[in-house]
Amino acid sequence: MAKQIEVSRTFEAPINLVWAVWTDPDLVMRWWGPKHFSAPVARMDFRVGGTSLVSMKAPPEMGGQQYYSIWRYVRIELHQTIEFMQHLSDSKGNPVDPTSVGMPPDFPPDIRTIVSFEEIAPRETRMTVKEYAEFASMSHFAQLGLEQSIEKMAAIFA
Repeated sequence: MAKQIEVSRTFEAPINLVWAVWTDPDLVMRWWGPKHFSAPVARMDFRVGGTSLVSMKAPPEMGGQQYYSIWRYVRIELHQTIEFMQHLSDSKGNPVDPTSVGMPPDFPPDIRTIVSFEEIAPRETRMTVKEYAEFASMSHFAQLGLEQSIEKMAAIFA
């Protein structure tokens, strides 16, 4: 059972643009969620102590359920690091028990997320996303979902 999942990717994009995909609501809505999911909500309060509300919506053939999450920021170092705690929530940003939205009983209620950025060249940036939680039976799906989200993010820079 994984306690950490990680995805690292190098983009042909300047660091300020790679940073912006985490801070600009229009960009977050283009990549948040796994393949075939949309992201209809991204209300960003990007500051230490701030809380952003994001959602991902399953396609109709997968039930069309919309899932909300909050990101509570604990550390922000410009163009270096973003650290936040993820929690499932309702549409107003109130934390909810994961089982109340159909997640398995061992779904982690809190996911510590650290995003790091490294400028390789003026138009080349390496980004690494690490998520820390007791993923239990969700380990494989958490890794796959993160990989698919980052793949959608890559399309922004194409």
